[in-house]
Amino acid sequence: MNRKLLRKVAKIHGVSVKEVREGMQNAVDHAYKNPNLHARCVNREGVQPTPDEVVEHAVRRVKAMRGME
Repeated sequence: MNRKLLRKVAKIHGVSVKEVREGMQNAVDHAYKNPNLHARCVNREGVQPTPDEVVEHAVRRVKAMRGME
């Protein structure tokens, strides 16, 4: 994932880049443990994706929705 983006998010929230990454990982962990959430959209054959993969997937989806791909 783009380190510059992580630094920007960290600065906005007054935390370290490490804390941003940990928060992202916690969110992915929570989403994959909770059957009520529709967060299993990143298909990795039953393997939980990394936060980087989730963000990349989201970016591709937004671009596709906007007709950018």
